[in-house]
Amino acid sequence: MTRRLETDPDQVEHDLVCLVLTLVELIRQLMERQALRRADEGDLTGAQAEALGLALMRLDQAMTDLKDRFGITEDELNLDLGPLGTLLPDA
Repeated sequence: MTRRLETDPDQVEHDLVCLVLTLVELIRQLMERQALRRADEGDLTGAQAEALGLALMRLDQAMTDLKDRFGITEDELNLDLGPLGTLLPDA
């Protein structure tokens, strides 16, 4: 028996925004970890560290603005991957 995906037309935009923001959040977390690793290794100049910090803060603010605009909570930004757990690590 084939199971069909049932979607609520009124929720499509919300669900799509959740998916996109989840992926952006995953990439943001990976970028943040990479920046911290590079800073710990002394691989960044002071100016580079400052620029990375500012870019990450701006991205965080943009994410907050979009979540507010679309009424998305932090809990909605984590996909359940079944036996693998959740996409985003616990904060």
